Amino acid sequence: MLNLILGGARSGKSRLAEQLASDSGLPVTYIATSQPLDGEMNARVRLHRERRPADWGLIEEPLALARVLRAEAAAGRCLLVDCLTLWLTNLLMLDDDQRLADERDALLECLVQLPGTVILVSNETGLGVVPMGELTRRYVDLAGWLHQAVAERCQRVVLTVAGLPLMLKGPAL
Repeated sequence: MLNLILGGARSGKSRLAEQLASDSGLPVTYIATSQPLDGEMNARVRLHRERRPADWGLIEEPLALARVLRAEAAAGRCLLVDCLTLWLTNLLMLDDDQRLADERDALLECLVQLPGTVILVSNETGLGVVPMGELTRRYVDLAGWLHQAVAERCQRVVLTVAGLPLMLKGPAL
C-alpha cells in the first residue's frame, strides 16, 4: 500500500507515519531526506531519531529518492520517507532544473511499481499566504504539483491537523 501523509509544521504527520509503520508489523526502513546543515535542523533530526525504534533501518538520501525506493522496496517490508518537501528543497537548491525534473519524474514513475508498504510524509505548504519571493513561490508551486501527482498514485492520503488524521482518500486508519 502506498500512503501519503500531509500536514503543516508540527501537525503530527511524522508521528502518525511512524505509528503506521510500527502498526504494520513489518520490518521498517526509515528514509531520511534532510540535510542537517544547522543547529536547529540537527535538533529536529535528533528528536526524530530518539522517537524511532532501534530495530528500524535508516537510509539518508537527500536527492536520489527513486533509486533508493526501487532498491529497498519489497513485499513484506515497510519504507517510511520523511519528507518529500525536504527532498524537493534539496533538489531546488541545486539550481539544476533538469536534475529536479528527472528526479521528480523518476519518483512519480517508480511509485506505482513499488512492492510492500510505503509511507510518504510531506509538508502541506499551500494553505497559507502566497509568499513574496520568487524562489519561495516556486517551491510552493512545485510542492503543490508534486503532492497532487503523488496523491493520485497513492491508495491512502491523510491530512494531519493538530495531531488528528483527516482521511482524504482510501481506507480509514
